[in-house]
Amino acid sequence: MASELFSLYLKLLVLYSPFFVLSCFIGLSRGYTVKERKRLAWKVAVGVLIASLLLYLFGRHIFTLFGITIDAFRIGAGSVLFISALGMAQGKSAVQTDNVQQDVTIVPLTIPLTVGPGTIGALLLMGAGQPHWDDKLLAVVGIALASLTVGVVLYLSNQFERLLGDQGLQIVSRLMGLFVCALAAQIIFTGVKNYLAL
Repeated sequence: MASELFSLYLKLLVLYSPFFVLSCFIGLSRGYTVKERKRLAWKVAVGVLIASLLLYLFGRHIFTLFGITIDAFRIGAGSVLFISALGMAQGKSAVQTDNVQQDVTIVPLTIPLTVGPGTIGALLLMGAGQPHWDDKLLAVVGIALASLTVGVVLYLSNQFERLLGDQGLQIVSRLMGLFVCALAAQIIFTGVKNYLAL
């Protein structure tokens, strides 16, 4: 059970891409005091937790409502995740830093940067594919731990900024992008394989 939880936690962490979010977080919170940054970090973590739990727990009803098969959604969600991850791997900026005075907690830091289209798709798939409550409980704990980790990474943004610098953050972001590309490819291949009954 501990190994399943750890595996799920790592998958969620790759999906959330905390170091990619960190580089955006630093850009969006320039001019904030250390205290304001720390408060913003926890607000983002709570936003990620709530959004993820809602998608995971109630996503199954979306499939029923629209008559979409899980495998068709796997292919679509994997494709969207792959496109997002490709931008990360290429180091493309995900946000504009013009409007730093606006509240950036929910948009863009929680959605779409941390819980983007691909992550939404993966959470919906996870929720639909785990009908039993013991699996759901494990996933809820994994989501909570991964959300907490995002909060901790953002909370320590000043230290990471000093330690890694802009170039270091870009390198870590691109590496995370490659991992997310691989995860997206796996989701697509699973969907195609199941759809074609291979």
